[in-house]
Amino acid sequence: MRRLAARGAAGDAGEVAAPAADSTHCAQGRSPSPPRLIDVCAIWDTGVLPPTADWKGASSGVAGARLNEAETLSSIQEAQLERLEVATPCGPGSRERGPVLRMARQQLPPWVHAAILLCLLSLGRAIEIPMDPSIQNELSQPPTITKQSVKDHIVDPRDNILIECEAKGNPAPSFHWTRNSRFFNIAKDPRVSMKRRSGTLVIDFRSGGRPEEYEGEYQCFARNKFGTALSNRIRLQVSKSPLWPKENLDPVVVQEGAPLTLQCNPPPGLPSPVIFWMSSTMDPITQDKRVSQGHNGDLYFSNVMLQDMQTDYSCNARFHFTHTIQQKNAFTLKVLTNHPHNDSSLRNHPDMYSARGVAERTPSFMYPQGTASSQMVLRGMDLLLECIASGVPTPDIAWYKKGGDLPSDKAKFENFNKALRITNVSEEDSGEYFCLASNKMGSIRHTISVRVKAAPYWLDEPKNLILAPGEDGRLVCRASGNPKPTIQWMVNGEPLQSAPPNPNREVAGDTIIFRDTQISSRAVYQCNTSNEHGYLLANAFVSVLDVPPRMLSPRNQLIRVILYNRTRLDCPFFGSPIPTLRWFKNGQGSNLDGGNYHVYENGSLEIKMIHKEDQGIYTCVATNILGKAENQVRLEVKDPTRIFRMPEDQVAKRGTTVQLECRVKHDPSLKLTVSWLKDDEPLYIGNRMKKEDDSLTIFGVAERDQGSYTCVASTELDQDLAKAYLTVLADQATPTNRLAALPKGRPDRPRDLELTDLAERSVRLTWIPGDDNNSPITDYVVQFEEDQFQPGVWHDHSKFPGSVNSAVLQLSPYVNYQFRVIAINEVGSSHPSLPSERYRTSGAPPESNPADVKGEGTRKNNMEITWTPMNATSAFGPNLRYIVKWRRRETRESWNNVTVWGSRYVVGQTPVYVPYEIRVQAENDFGKGPEPDTVIGYSGEDLPSAPRRFRVRQPNLETINLEWDHPEHPNGILTGYTLRYVPFNGTKVGKQIVENFSPNQTKFTVQRADPVSRYRFTLSARTQVGSGEAVTEESPAPPNEATPTAAPPTLPPTTVGTVSSTDATVTAATTEATTVPIIPTVAPATIATTTVATTTTTTAATTTTTTEGPPTTTTGTKIHESAPDEQSIWNVTVLPNSKWANITWKHNFGPGTDFVVEYIDSNHTKKSVPVKAQAQPVQLTDLYPGMTYTLRVYSRDNEGISSTVITFMTSTAYTNNQADIATQGWFIGLMCAIALLVLILLIVCFIKRSRGGKYPVREKKDVPLGPEDPKEEDGSFDYSDEDNKPLQGSQTSLDGTIKQQESDDSLVDYGEGGEGQFNEDGSFIGQYTVKKDKEETEGNESSEATSPVNAIYSLA
Repeated sequence: MRRLAARGAAGDAGEVAAPAADSTHCAQGRSPSPPRLIDVCAIWDTGVLPPTADWKGASSGVAGARLNEAETLSSIQEAQLERLEVATPCGPGSRERGPVLRMARQQLPPWVHAAILLCLLSLGRAIEIPMDPSIQNELSQPPTITKQSVKDHIVDPRDNILIECEAKGNPAPSFHWTRNSRFFNIAKDPRVSMKRRSGTLVIDFRSGGRPEEYEGEYQCFARNKFGTALSNRIRLQVSKSPLWPKENLDPVVVQEGAPLTLQCNPPPGLPSPVIFWMSSTMDPITQDKRVSQGHNGDLYFSNVMLQDMQTDYSCNARFHFTHTIQQKNAFTLKVLTNHPHNDSSLRNHPDMYSARGVAERTPSFMYPQGTASSQMVLRGMDLLLECIASGVPTPDIAWYKKGGDLPSDKAKFENFNKALRITNVSEEDSGEYFCLASNKMGSIRHTISVRVKAAPYWLDEPKNLILAPGEDGRLVCRASGNPKPTIQWMVNGEPLQSAPPNPNREVAGDTIIFRDTQISSRAVYQCNTSNEHGYLLANAFVSVLDVPPRMLSPRNQLIRVILYNRTRLDCPFFGSPIPTLRWFKNGQGSNLDGGNYHVYENGSLEIKMIHKEDQGIYTCVATNILGKAENQVRLEVKDPTRIFRMPEDQVAKRGTTVQLECRVKHDPSLKLTVSWLKDDEPLYIGNRMKKEDDSLTIFGVAERDQGSYTCVASTELDQDLAKAYLTVLADQATPTNRLAALPKGRPDRPRDLELTDLAERSVRLTWIPGDDNNSPITDYVVQFEEDQFQPGVWHDHSKFPGSVNSAVLQLSPYVNYQFRVIAINEVGSSHPSLPSERYRTSGAPPESNPADVKGEGTRKNNMEITWTPMNATSAFGPNLRYIVKWRRRETRESWNNVTVWGSRYVVGQTPVYVPYEIRVQAENDFGKGPEPDTVIGYSGEDLPSAPRRFRVRQPNLETINLEWDHPEHPNGILTGYTLRYVPFNGTKVGKQIVENFSPNQTKFTVQRADPVSRYRFTLSARTQVGSGEAVTEESPAPPNEATPTAAPPTLPPTTVGTVSSTDATVTAATTEATTVPIIPTVAPATIATTTVATTTTTTAATTTTTTEGPPTTTTGTKIHESAPDEQSIWNVTVLPNSKWANITWKHNFGPGTDFVVEYIDSNHTKKSVPVKAQAQPVQLTDLYPGMTYTLRVYSRDNEGISSTVITFMTSTAYTNNQADIATQGWFIGLMCAIALLVLILLIVCFIKRSRGGKYPVREKKDVPLGPEDPKEEDGSFDYSDEDNKPLQGSQTSLDGTIKQQESDDSLVDYGEGGEGQFNEDGSFIGQYTVKKDKEETEGNESSEATSPVNAIYSLA
């Protein structure tokens, strides 16, 4: 069973009983309408805009007769409405004759509401003259221009010229013209005439003459005794279509693959011709992204192919007025190619260009030239940007806007993406656009700077002003543009400055103010606003009328309305001064307004809900100082039409008889009509069917009878619908479950919403359920909408079981409610019901205060107080505002307060970071809300002072301990500490290290890398504003700092208590050392052996370590964490090389779990590698040498379960020269030279020995032999000091290290000095002579090599 009852054509409306002779359609009876309502009436006639109670008519009070609104649910009801419709009203001011439309309630689109609002605002309080001819003929009126030609008027030279100008006024105006700002004497030119009762000029060329002689600027003047109106300045131009100049075009020779532009250069026409390219045989040129026509008419080839020479190319120009096409001489192409055979199979070759021997090249722009250009466009016009590029392969074009997206609703691409068109340009479309041309060889871009200017456009166009004697008024002329337009006022066509003075008139810029107007003040004013891009001209007359009240509607109308509906009684009237209107019922003396009655500004009386006691005679009385007029309306209340026994869904066998019931209850004074529809179409009652007043019988049911049947019960005022579905089965079919055999669907929308039991804080809502479509309704959701804070937005109010269709709704004060209901079943939700009528609750003081009150500083000397504004259901009254109070905490000073209408307030001139007590209290016109809670806020922060008592202690040569106290003046919330320290040794300074600590940490330990370097520490505290004043201390000097013997350190010191992950949350510092091999970076002309380094990475709470200066090679990164109890990933280890890295981690997931390794390089390029659980270690390939990466590992099934983010850097790449040094020519030559030199020295040595000579030896240097080279390769810093010399008594190895001599008797221990001699057994004997140490200032000078070994070492 399915019920679709509805208040039909006039179910919510009434009917006017009037003589048939007076029934007049809107199109024939518009005369009573005021001028400003004609356009709205035209919309009304189309059925788009029904009248509403919100219609604020002209101040004359002109209004149509009463309109009652009804609800419609489907096209079925609309069809019934068309049958019941008697006449279409013309809106306010048009109801002098004719009955009232019984119109269905419609949902108006937002633009209609906006149009109504603009219309109402434009009316103001000025008087509107009805269109009634009797009133129009009685009242005098200055002229008004009603029709004129366009400003730029281009005419066909073959036709006569018409320049239009029509105007109205009382008395009828006369016309004259100016041409080029001089009087145009029409009588002196036999070809020129003026149409009768019009100012339209006709220039006739049938007897000869040249149209070009009449080109110029024309302006029409319409004048009567009350003023002069002006037309726009009309620029008359004659269309031109000049011939193409004769020219001989040589063949165009071009290399295949090269770009080409064929220029069109059409003759200038008026208007500009339409350009297109064809061959000389009139075949169109096929265009694609390689070959296309530009906006300037030229034909562009991004690259020329051999096939392009198969045709010629001719530019054609089509002229609009003459409808002629002119053709330019054709271009002939000659293509030079390396592949002379035009093999058609190569056109589809995947690499067509290389197959034809065409070299590929990067894109370049053919139009526009260069890398940047600019373009200006006027507001409201279309912006066309174009980029055409050459290249092989043909480039693709893409468009972008800097700093934003292209406007998707206005932007479209043309000409194979080579052109971007933005329609209806506004100021927001200005900015920089760029086109990107790209192919596989590269890409280029061109930037176009777009500036949007604007011709003048109206903000407030001056309107006609009709006043009563002694009244005040104003004319407003506001326009905008870019550049800002200037405004000039004129009166009757003359500048206002030269007009006779008027003491009742005052000019204030864009406004003319009239005070105490009199009959002599009548005139026509012109406002001309202009800038360099155009002008606007508007006429507005000022008329002074003195008219007693007059009623414009028929007397003693009868209006019938359905019970519980809303209705409106209209009383159109006119008068000057504007009359006041009052309503009375049954001759009672009290004015009707308030409660169930509401009187609108236009005089209409609305009865919000009709009851039986509202029946009676209503009298409207219009009064002004000149008299009064009255009219009466009789209101009858009728019972609604209801189907109380509805047809039910049935399943019948073929050949049986089916009866569908439809019993109706209605008002006995109304005529009832019952009709049937099948599948929403009128049912044809044939021989097998019988229609009675309360049923429909179908005999011998056939398969074609299956479908939906709708019973429509209607009267003159309303209707009700009910629907049932008939299923026809074959003879053998016996369904066991009828509902199971029928398809299920979402329920139909509920209908007939009614509001009863109206109270201050509650109302009862009743509705009729829609069809459940074979699935029982489980719930109803009631939604509401209010028109003050969020009009048009629906909110859920409450939810009720599917078994009820009436509920009491609890309401908030001062909300203009409107309700709708949604039905829900197991299939889904129905469409929302049509809205109920509105119900406004009375106001009350707020019962709550705004939430989320906060006080935070945005600067160091202010505090911004913010809160969440209250919504419509908590405002409880009009003019909702907030009382903001604040004072400093614990000072007991008086409260400061201010009233705010928004949701924020900024307190200025506050001390730095002090607490404040804050209160925000809601208030409306009915009173204040409850006392608010006190919230603590803080003023703005500043930079903190330096940390106190910064202490540096060195308990041993391996560690340095740092301690400090918190700053004396934090000036905010401390976010941490920043420690910067740098090693130094004399004047040499190492790389700076930066450590960031948590705000609670006040200790730190530095592990020294070498015992000779000192450290300079700089510590500062941080707030959210930044780092504050810093304090600097140095580590104590070591005992041997004066004479350092160790080589300068080259690596940063190991630190204890640092964090290597930004997400670390552990509180205890742990240290883990990872030793991995390093592939060294070899500098040119340097030989080094592969070394092994140890990288130590430590973790601690909220502490990070960064190194400033040139990056060093990171050999390994590992996050050491304890295993958590829940599912997680920890201990991520990275072992990087120059182009790859191995990743491992720990987890407690089950077998078969998939992971994702995500890493981001320093260019912000993100990559991901999916990994199985057993696939560790994972190798990341294609990394870049010397680049920093951030990495994390997360579960593929749940990205929220992730490891901490770690950072690592790949090592610097080394070249093949370094890897294969033994094969390099320079290395082989050097080794050969050394070998030869050694051989020569050995020969000399043996010669001298054979002669028994003595070797001069150096005196042994009187210094103690030092320990092994103190240069630690695991953490020292690299100092560049040329003064550091190898110690005497040590030898230099090939790898550059200094080693202690193994024997004191080695030849290298002896220098120049005394002589010695060999014994007979070959042993060396003699005196050792000592040579003094050279001064350090001698640099790197070395002694002569007096032995072969020394010579070799010195050479090395």
